[in-house]
This record gives sequence, C-alpha cells and structure tokens, in this order.
Amino acid sequence: MASREDLGSWLDGTPRDPDGGHGVRLGLPAQGPGSLATLGPRVGGLVVDWVVATLVAYVLTGGGSLLEVPPGWQLGVFAGMTFLLVATVGGTLGHRLLGMQVRVLGAPRGAVGLWRAAVRTVLLCLVIPAVVWDRDGRGVHDRAAGTVLLRTR
Repeated sequence: MASREDLGSWLDGTPRDPDGGHGVRLGLPAQGPGSLATLGPRVGGLVVDWVVATLVAYVLTGGGSLLEVPPGWQLGVFAGMTFLLVATVGGTLGHRLLGMQVRVLGAPRGAVGLWRAAVRTVLLCLVIPAVVWDRDGRGVHDRAAGTVLLRTR
C-alpha cells in the first residue's frame, strides 16, 4: 500500500529519489538511455500528441475552424491514437519525436500489449492519474498498467 510520502502531485514538482535518481529502485539507470523520462519531454510529447489529435479531428469533422472542432472528437482521436500506438509500437508520435518509449516494467523489449495500453490510455485521458506520481516519477497510469516511460536517447 502506498503512503502519502510515496505519492506526489504536480504541485510538488518532480519527485526526487534519495537513492540516487528516478527509477534506481526499479533497477533502471539514473540517467541516459533506459532511464525514466523526465517531466519536460513527457509534457512535450503530450503537447505533440494533442496537436496531432486536434488536426486529425479537424479533418474528420469536415474542416471549418480549428476552434469549432468538438472537444469530444479531439479526446476520442487522442485516446484511439494513444491506445493503438502504445499497444503496437510502444509509444505515440510525441514519445518517438522526443526520444521516449513505453515499456512493460522489467521487460527488456517487446510490445506493451492491448490490456496494458488500454488501462494506461483510459487513466491518461482522466488526467488526474497522470499528474500524480510516486517517488520514482511514475504516474498512476503507468503504475496501474505496469509500464514505464523510458528515454531512448
């Protein structure tokens, strides 16, 4: 069971691990390829994915103004894109562009799989689990799915 000290929020900033860095307790390197992705690239990847989802929703809804795209379409495209790409190639367009990949915790490589991608996507779309982190900097969505977002470069 997690205690309050194990969890944080975006108000606390990025959690710091006294054992030497994010992910060290998980057997991951503190820095470099294979280490946990930091907050900056995570947010950047999310912005890239949201912009792509908005543009796809814009095309699917027939154009007009970007401001007139129904929000449900944006979220639906974002969720579908995230689910399919994480399940099959281990990351979204934003993840790939910013040098990150979703992996199953403890697995060296391979697809995340459908159920893990579904759990991660649903919780990510609820927003709150994604802004609550543990000591290692993993969001609730990653913990629930048994995944980690790692740096690839």
